[in-house]
Amino acid sequence: MFNLILFIFAEVLGGSAALAAEPMAPAEIRATFFDGQPFTAASLSGAKFKMIFTPDGKMTREPLEQSGIKSAGTWKLNAKGFCTAWGHSATNCFTVLPSGENKWSVQKIATTIATTVAVWSK
Repeated sequence: MFNLILFIFAEVLGGSAALAAEPMAPAEIRATFFDGQPFTAASLSGAKFKMIFTPDGKMTREPLEQSGIKSAGTWKLNAKGFCTAWGHSATNCFTVLPSGENKWSVQKIATTIATTVAVWSK
């Protein structure tokens, strides 16, 4: 019985560790997404965009459906992830966490609270 309890405890701890993804390093974000190749971004409201981040610090997004508008901006890496500025909007910074097969959660960090704002997929 003790072995069964120990096994269950180990499985629960092991499963929790597997679910707690670490944010991607800025260099890994650049290599994975900021190479000029398109990928898909889905907002929490369900709007989907084709995103292209080029190595020279420029980016575009184009809606894949009727909702949303095409826009352009700039990106740069920071110590924890990356920052973007769309058009004349203020700069916002994000981290990227792996969240499944070819899926990543993009999180905006405000002081100590991280909020998922989009899911990227390739």
